[in-house]
Amino acid sequence: MIKTILFDLDGTLLNTIDDLADAANWVCAQHGWPTFPVETYKHFVGNGIPKLVERFAPEGARDEATLKEALEQFSTRYDAHKEDKTAPYPGMVDCVARLKAAGVNMAVLTNKADPMAGPVVNAYYPGLFPTVQGALPGMPTKPDPTLLHKLMERMNATGENTLFVGDSNVDIRTAKNGGLTGCGVLWGFRSRQELETEGADVLVQTPEAVSYTHLRAHETLANL
Repeated sequence: MIKTILFDLDGTLLNTIDDLADAANWVCAQHGWPTFPVETYKHFVGNGIPKLVERFAPEGARDEATLKEALEQFSTRYDAHKEDKTAPYPGMVDCVARLKAAGVNMAVLTNKADPMAGPVVNAYYPGLFPTVQGALPGMPTKPDPTLLHKLMERMNATGENTLFVGDSNVDIRTAKNGGLTGCGVLWGFRSRQELETEGADVLVQTPEAVSYTHLRAHETLANL
């Protein structure tokens, strides 16, 4: 039985893509760089804000000084507008509330910068996640399992009883690197094909299906 569930944030708990895209395109406009449609940003995000900035910056503008300036601009702009269009995916708040009521141990592990991650989660899931772990300076981000293992240690969680839920190949790879069952959600930023190719143990089409994952072995859960 799954006793602990760790959730990705962007594309899993919250649809943040419009606010991320707006902030990124604002930075691009300040520099006279090309902007991108929202759909493109669904593939730019997932590996943390510094990598996002590197991806939207033109190839000839990726020197250290320019990327540092763009990162600072993005962080400031996004922090001020991170709740303009962001919202939980339909059914996710109820899903998390049911899991909490059932006694499931839960936390969030995200590549969003740690100072931003906690306030965003608490704004939309108040009181539901006692622990939110975001990216820290000098520490590797997902899919590296360093912060995952530290989080599990804090929660007294074991690999065989922990499920990692996310929407991208980064999340499934994180689960594999940490020795966890990986659950891919089909409402997020990435495709079923990406999740299947990465080797997700479970694919869920609705938040309600996540509520059942702690009750059964993952072999019975494919394509819920």
